[in-house]
Amino acid sequence: MKDSKKKLAELREALLALHKTLVDSERATYEETFGPIPSPGQFLQLLTTDPWFGWLHPLSELIVTMDQAMDEKEPLTDKAAQALIAQARQMLKATETGDGFSKHYYEALQRDPDVVLAHGKAVRLFAAGKKGE
Repeated sequence: MKDSKKKLAELREALLALHKTLVDSERATYEETFGPIPSPGQFLQLLTTDPWFGWLHPLSELIVTMDQAMDEKEPLTDKAAQALIAQARQMLKATETGDGFSKHYYEALQRDPDVVLAHGKAVRLFAAGKKGE
């Protein structure tokens, strides 16, 4: 069980880095379209309420769910850790068609090499997890 919790913690860190990279990328694209965001407070407001950034919310929520699972009083079960890892694996499947997270994620991967690098770090953890299981 400790191994699964460790894998989940490593994945959480990679997802957090990916999330920051996606936020930075979306901010740059937003500012190219609408002009500079005048203050950190206004950016936070946009990040949490503007539909432009809304597609990022599922990733934010998954990271929070991981945090909560790892902070529970009861030890995290291997099954619960594996379920969260599987959810992340599914979420990071970008698609060219459709809508929602996977389509926007595909677009971010196409336009920003930093997103590709952060994605690669997260997906490598899936591959490492399969070898170790």
